Amino acid sequence: MSPEGKKLLNIIILGFGFMFMFTAFQTCGNIEQTVIKSFNSTEFHGSGYTSMAIIYGVFSASNLIAPSVVAVIGPQLSMFFSGLLYSLYIAMFIYPYTWSFYTASVLVGIAAAVLWTAQGNVLTINSTDSTIGRNSGIFWALLQFSLFFGNLYIYCAWHGHVHITDKDRQTVFISLTVISLVGCFLFFLLRKPDSECSSSAEATEPLLQEEPCDNTATSSGCSHLCSQALDAFVKSCKLFITREMLLLGVSIGYTGLELTFYSGVYGTCIGAMMRFGQDAKSLIGISGICIGVGEILGGSVFGILNKRIGFGRNPIVLLGFVTHIIAFYLIFLNIASDAPLAPEEGTDLEAFITPSVGVALFCSFLLGLGDSCFNTQLLSIIGFMFHDNSAPAFAVFKFIQSIMAALAFYYSNYLLLHWQLLILVVVGFLGTITFFKVEHMASSSRRQSDYDSI
Repeated sequence: MSPEGKKLLNIIILGFGFMFMFTAFQTCGNIEQTVIKSFNSTEFHGSGYTSMAIIYGVFSASNLIAPSVVAVIGPQLSMFFSGLLYSLYIAMFIYPYTWSFYTASVLVGIAAAVLWTAQGNVLTINSTDSTIGRNSGIFWALLQFSLFFGNLYIYCAWHGHVHITDKDRQTVFISLTVISLVGCFLFFLLRKPDSECSSSAEATEPLLQEEPCDNTATSSGCSHLCSQALDAFVKSCKLFITREMLLLGVSIGYTGLELTFYSGVYGTCIGAMMRFGQDAKSLIGISGICIGVGEILGGSVFGILNKRIGFGRNPIVLLGFVTHIIAFYLIFLNIASDAPLAPEEGTDLEAFITPSVGVALFCSFLLGLGDSCFNTQLLSIIGFMFHDNSAPAFAVFKFIQSIMAALAFYYSNYLLLHWQLLILVVVGFLGTITFFKVEHMASSSRRQSDYDSI
């Protein structure tokens, strides 16, 4: 197989591994607040929103050490062990306890930082300046198939259910745990891409670990590993305060806020709308499918086909923002303002228009499409601008995104829907403007003529 073919195969395997893992985890996050409300046990006192706030809060802090972990054990093992902790979190719902729920939340937060830092490292190692956009799109489209398959299963399993029984819950989460474990083991199929470095210099390097060709360090053992870890940490801190990353931080922060909204809050809102009828609970699954369709479409068109259609990054990000504005306005009209905070019985509060299932699902599609516009372009521009420091750069990316997601999950416990939408609109507008500025800076400093095709 040619070197380029091997790299493309690695991207596809990476995408399938994440697709299986997040078929389980994103489905879990989408339904967990609804599931928790239906627990028969009076001994469990957890909150899905609080759990996700803990996950993303720990996630943000752990991004400071994640590059060090990836540097020491390599991205392949980093993703595998992180995936095991994701599976543990999902399995916890089979027999839930409050202490195990929040302990697993902390562990997943640590695992998420390592997982996504390693993912960014693998994506960059297997890409060039001319293929980073294509590879970002392929990975994103495969990842977002997780929303389709997981939520289709939820719809079929819960169709017609007004109340989620213990047996319903256990069946779903046993299945999701197995699916997550399949994704973990797929990472062992990744192979180190061919490099211009001599094979002898690479013989002792960790699989898929990115190292400069001219590295003359001969230290070994613990001192060498500690040096790698410290170097990765210092690079992360330095990248965080660069002008480009500070500006991109607003755009990245917006993706954290809207991640919380579409992956947790909006599904809960749909499930709480009594005016959608007795199938409101199963509509959570259909909503997730529609989000997934939007994500897959965006990843395919703006990632895989971008070389053919010749679009730059700015028009795609602008399309994402406009798409989200339309979705937020329709949600404001269609969903009752107290839906995020409603009990299991749901809300009977009037919306501004007669609630429509069709409008609600169309908004789900728009949320997914807009999210893919932002994320594919952020992956592309970070991979392009920080190619030589990919692991620290993606760690900073996930640090900002996760801390904003944690903040959003926290205020979702208290704010009515219209206030949450207002926050999204303001931050989304600012994030779009700052992305335009960074894209202009990248365009001005480009050194390769094929940049426009990225």
